[in-house]
Order: sequence, then structure tokens, then C-alpha cells
Amino acid sequence: MLTIGSSTILAGIVAALDLPDIAISANGDPGRFASYGCPILPDGEFAGEGPLAGVLAGLDWAFSKGAAELLTIPGDTPFPPRGLALALAPAPACAECNGRIHHLIALWPVGVRTMLRDHLSRPGPRHVARFAGAIGMRRVDFPAGAWDRFLNVNTPADLELARAWADGGEPPDKAPGDQV
Repeated sequence: MLTIGSSTILAGIVAALDLPDIAISANGDPGRFASYGCPILPDGEFAGEGPLAGVLAGLDWAFSKGAAELLTIPGDTPFPPRGLALALAPAPACAECNGRIHHLIALWPVGVRTMLRDHLSRPGPRHVARFAGAIGMRRVDFPAGAWDRFLNVNTPADLELARAWADGGEPPDKAPGDQV
């Protein structure tokens, strides 16, 4: 819900997607997203199990719509490129930029939902990268130049950087969190 320019990060993500159906994975009060006009998908029985629970909710929703694939983008990623789903196809695939792998900026085959439900039903780690590896997710490189095109806004410094870039500022040589 943080703003960059004249809109929220989430509004920017929704605007960048050129897909017929968009849903928002979120727990808590769904009313806070009413202005987006999208279905809200809670984690359901796997609430508290991390991002894979949201991926499963999305896969179940996509299945109910008859879709073969689901595109996921974290809500703290303000600058997704247009045509992202097409660029990642075929599934399973995730984005990589400047050597950083983004397992949640991904195109998931809906057919893995049973495997993911089984994974979440067992005790153990909930690493997205581990599950992505188990389904053979490939990486698609998105050249970015000096910094990661898929910047996540996780800190006030990240937000400042994103706002500067949106205002036409020059990106730094390294984004916050990059390895030196």
C-alpha cells in the first residue's frame, strides 16, 4: 500500500499486468483491497506457512478458472515489466536479474498444485527455492544494467530508491541488499 509516484506499489503491479484475470494473495481484512477490484485469496488451511501457501491459493484459484499457468509477483516489487507472463513462458520459470534469482516472480504450472499441497501438508522447511527446484523451475534472465530490475521494497532505503527511480533518477551501482 506504499506509494511510489501517484499510486501504490500494488496499483503499479496491477497496471503492469496484461492478463485477463488478476487476484491478490493476502490474509487479514480483504476490505483494504476493495478498490483494486480483484479477488482476494487468503492462505486458508496453510495460513502462517509462508509464501508457498499464497502460491497454492493462487494455483487453486487459477485451476478454478480453467487456467494452465499462474503468474506470481510479490506485492513489494514495484516495477514488473509488461509482458512478464509471456517472457517467462513456458512454465515453470522464474525471473533472474543481475545474478539474483526471484523464485516468486514466476510462472507456475497449475498442475503442481497437488504436489505443493502435499509439500505443505508435511512438516519441514518451506523454502520457495527448494520447491521451485523440485518442480524443475528454470530461470529466465532479465538484463538490467547496473541494478536488479525486480527490486523488492523491504526497507525505507529500498522505498527511497524506488521513488527516486520512478521520478527519473539514476539507479545506483548497487541496490540495497546486493552482494558486493
